Amino acid sequence: QVQLVESGGGVVQAGGSLRLSCAASGRTFSSYTMGWFRQAPGKEREFVVGIRRSTGGTYSADSVKGRFSISRDNAENTVYLQMNSLKPEDTAVYYCAASTRYIATKPYDYDYWGQGTQVTVSS
Repeated sequence: QVQLVESGGGVVQAGGSLRLSCAASGRTFSSYTMGWFRQAPGKEREFVVGIRRSTGGTYSADSVKGRFSISRDNAENTVYLQMNSLKPEDTAVYYCAASTRYIATKPYDYDYWGQGTQVTVSS
């Protein structure tokens, strides 16, 4: 069982930056592929970025490539989402999730979810 708690959301102007954190419970954090998703009002939850277990390799959605990055600190059981050059269309609730799969890009690939943190980008 893994419990995930996101933090770091808020309001930022377009072009600004924000870093989200996701703290995980449990001793096996390093064995999970971690991902960030987002969901805007009236839209489906969409994959943003992921970081693989074991290798730490990262992969991201085309819409955020070059702007968002993910990293993890296995010693601190924490995964981060660094968001730069934010746009109003990035406004959403951002969720952290954990998966036992090596590559995971769909919501159903993930086994555990955080409660989400709101990110609002003003124009």
